[in-house]
Amino acid sequence: MKAAIITRFGLPSVFQTVALPRPKPGAGELLIRVEAAGLNRLDHYTREGGVNPNLTFPHVLGSDAVGIVEEMGDDVSGFSIGDRVIPMPGYPTDPTDLGAEVLSTSRSYAIRGLAENGSYAEYMTAPARWSVKAPNELSSVDLATLPMALVTAVRAVKVVGGVRAGDTVLIQAGASGTGSFMVQVARALGARVAATVRSDSKRAFVEELGAELVVGMEDGALDRVREWSGGGVDVAVDNLGGASLARSVDATRPLGLTVLMGNVLGLESVLRVRDVFFPQKRIAGTLMGGVADLEWGIEEVRAGRIRPTLDRTFTLDEAEAAHTRLAAGDAVGNIVFAVS
Repeated sequence: MKAAIITRFGLPSVFQTVALPRPKPGAGELLIRVEAAGLNRLDHYTREGGVNPNLTFPHVLGSDAVGIVEEMGDDVSGFSIGDRVIPMPGYPTDPTDLGAEVLSTSRSYAIRGLAENGSYAEYMTAPARWSVKAPNELSSVDLATLPMALVTAVRAVKVVGGVRAGDTVLIQAGASGTGSFMVQVARALGARVAATVRSDSKRAFVEELGAELVVGMEDGALDRVREWSGGGVDVAVDNLGGASLARSVDATRPLGLTVLMGNVLGLESVLRVRDVFFPQKRIAGTLMGGVADLEWGIEEVRAGRIRPTLDRTFTLDEAEAAHTRLAAGDAVGNIVFAVS
């Protein structure tokens, strides 16, 4: 099978397209012919060596995929040959680990492509337990934009953020792959949404997703968000980290909640603690969601309340170009490999 691999850490130029043996499904596993594979910012950091420095080479990156079941291992039920499926982007890797209530806190939880070979290939195996059936009415490319970004957005906004109809919500980096789904999840729940963008060229895209107010990330920009929300938003979702966290907390009302789930701008943040405990603000961390979160998100997509946000497609042979765009942060929405 064809696969885009890395044999060392480094710039996007480390990618090679090679032929690898097709994997065989073990007990409880599906062999999936990958139709399309989504790219995530985490793939960029993994390629650079900042996530798992003990990665075994050659390695296939990628957590997101949609494809067709071509073979099944023993003890698989609920699926048939020819089914279209989406593997969870992260799941417990130990077959005896049935998953914690919050899936990403399971003892053997791992994101696909961080240790095991991932989805940048024509075939992959995945546990049937951690796969969901994909709707046939959506294209494979559109479906590949969903897994990590959508399941993360659903958990951050709906589950951890507890967003309800009428709430005011701030989404940082609203044009990013994850941010674009966060805007839509909040709107699907009936909230009013403000968002930040890195450049004016992304403003119209975020407005089309349903954001009432779109501002930049320059100093003072969030003053407009506080004015728009009448003194601070109910919930801010910060997928940037670093210096952005303090700004997000500052943009919430007294008793407001900031949901944190990223570190694009840095691993450390500085907060004035009195600005948190005097107004009794809250900060909650989150990671990816579980099967129920992905299924809820997919149903919202089918109902037309959330739409896939495709930036552009590349082939596996164009992995270097795809990761160059990913690294630059130029994408508006999600980048996808069209595989088969």
